[in-house]
Amino acid sequence: MTVAGVFAVSGAVTVNNTFASDLSDWMYDRYESELFGFMEARQGWRLQDDPHEEDETISEARFQLDLSKEFDFSFSPAKFMDVKAGRQIQTWGTGDLLFINDLFPKDWESFFTGRDDEYLKAPSDSIRTSFFSDAVNLDISYSPLFNGSNYIDGSRLSYWNGARIAGREDRFRDDERNRFLRDDEISMRISKTIEGIELALYGYNGFWQTPEGLDPDTGKGIYPRLRTVGGSARGPMLGGIGYAEAGYYDSHQDRDGSDPFIRNSEVRFLAGYERELDRNLTGGLQYYLEWMLDYSEYESSLLPGAVRKDEERHVLTLRLTRLMMNQNLKVSLFVYYSPSDQDAYFRPKIHYKVSDRWSIETGGNIFTGKDDHTFFAQFEDNTNAYAGARYSF
Repeated sequence: MTVAGVFAVSGAVTVNNTFASDLSDWMYDRYESELFGFMEARQGWRLQDDPHEEDETISEARFQLDLSKEFDFSFSPAKFMDVKAGRQIQTWGTGDLLFINDLFPKDWESFFTGRDDEYLKAPSDSIRTSFFSDAVNLDISYSPLFNGSNYIDGSRLSYWNGARIAGREDRFRDDERNRFLRDDEISMRISKTIEGIELALYGYNGFWQTPEGLDPDTGKGIYPRLRTVGGSARGPMLGGIGYAEAGYYDSHQDRDGSDPFIRNSEVRFLAGYERELDRNLTGGLQYYLEWMLDYSEYESSLLPGAVRKDEERHVLTLRLTRLMMNQNLKVSLFVYYSPSDQDAYFRPKIHYKVSDRWSIETGGNIFTGKDDHTFFAQFEDNTNAYAGARYSF
């Protein structure tokens, strides 16, 4: 179970080392439960003026406790079965910061403003059941109420609203899916390892994770129904790790692609490779494709004045990570580049482990592109730098 809090902060954050250690020892002695956690301060600033938003992109302190054992809502009703219920972070798939069959919620605002990468994957209220056997393993995750992603709505980051760049003065609104047991979602994975190759099949029945539809009467975004099937493979290759993943997105409310207010069905694919390039230096490359189906119907139904999307969107990624100073200093760079959209997103970061408990880091989120309406270019005015300090116990 995790207990967390977030609040705005100015000034220094101080922690009593002895108190944290004593509290952890007391929890273990009294309840046979371990206590972990951290306190963190983080600040971020735009590197240029944005007429639609404030200069600060993030200004907060975060306090989080993780309590194990008695507070863990999980159990094993049989040797071949595990069940975990409640708010939890879930993930699967093979991509590195690219997602196809992982349709669990994400926090994109957190990702683009400089919070730690761990907060990209948002929690969902779900029941996850896992079955184990020599033949295959099966994971089923059921959410009685749809858990959507935290998308960019203009409250903190400016975005393309369909006609222009907008921000706080024109926040994007949506109609939430809030009918318990009716607006539910289910995810499934069947996995098996054969001669070192990790194989998996996936299925999902629910909704687009961000509002990929529009109600023309209210002007609000909607979450159309979505069904997906896919597969992945991951294993050793040429001295490193290679992987591939594919998925079919069935936009259930617009199967023929003729509704201009709902996103078309798609096929998505990614392939990647990662390996050690030198001592304490690793690198990774990925290729990602979104292929819109029923493209001619999409073109025919395009509304006057609307920006026409390409039939295919291609993205390349690069990750480089260097460890130095006895692996206490980590310097990394992650780059997204889309040759079809002609835009890019750079994520440089420097993380230094001061001691077993203290760490500091700084980094940036740098967006660039040719056209305001493409995915990364729309965030160009949100380019920012950030710095943070964390105390762990």
